[in-house]
Amino acid sequence: MTQTQTIKVPHLGGSQIGYRMAQPYDASKPTLVMVNSFSTSADLYTPQFEDETLSGMANLLAIELFGHGDTRSPSEQFTYWDTSIANLMVMDALGVGDAFVLGTSQGGWVAARMALLQPDRIKGIMPLGTSMDYESQRSHEMGCWNGDEACTPVIEQLSDPVGEDWTVSGDFTDFILSAGIGGPASEEQRQHWHKVHRQNYAGDAGRKRLLMSAINLRDRDGLHGRLSSVTGPVMWMHGTSDQVYSVANAEHEIKLFTNSRDARVQIVEGGQHFLSASHPDVVNAAAAEFIGTWA
Repeated sequence: MTQTQTIKVPHLGGSQIGYRMAQPYDASKPTLVMVNSFSTSADLYTPQFEDETLSGMANLLAIELFGHGDTRSPSEQFTYWDTSIANLMVMDALGVGDAFVLGTSQGGWVAARMALLQPDRIKGIMPLGTSMDYESQRSHEMGCWNGDEACTPVIEQLSDPVGEDWTVSGDFTDFILSAGIGGPASEEQRQHWHKVHRQNYAGDAGRKRLLMSAINLRDRDGLHGRLSSVTGPVMWMHGTSDQVYSVANAEHEIKLFTNSRDARVQIVEGGQHFLSASHPDVVNAAAAEFIGTWA
């Protein structure tokens, strides 16, 4: 498997986007773009890259959002719409004409936005463990977390400049692992994500990237009014043990894709919020079937 590479795109004054491909691009195969969850990197999709069936049938392309991994921008300000535009530009730069998009948590919001921006190129989306709403009262009443309460203390802590020796705390990493996958499967996995966080979010520049990422998470715009414009198929996968967004919310929101040619929810028993990491075999098989059906 290739390591993370970077590519330049013109968005936001010229940005460096981190991405990873399982193998050189093969135009004869369909492409699956994968968009990672909050504060993670392309490493989140290691189980997908290592799946021989999935990587054999499709080009696997993980693209890191603004504020994440090796992605850098001259602008300190960015939104999920900016990431969606940049992802489409990465596809342009790599010669990828069209693609399916799989997105975990915040990656699901990006997947939907990409489908809204260029519906002719996005052949279908697979949101995992996500929500299409903003931090609304409706969302909270559906059993989803309160992102205002979770994110505001983090935003306040990150709002002041720090020295170049600063790095994100280990407690933050452990919180993300607990909320995302119910805790790491091994100490090796835990140490890996501590290392990723320390590298990605170090010094004042790293603080600013994490701050804006947390602001985006808390203050994002909802997509309910736009979802009727998604015409491609939607396969939403949601775990019963998701600690952030509820199955009930997924079952409600899938009905808002009123013009999708096929929109459905697949419930994964015991699945966690970062479903591609907690239940990769189930996700990989579903992705292979989805691509095989709609390519």
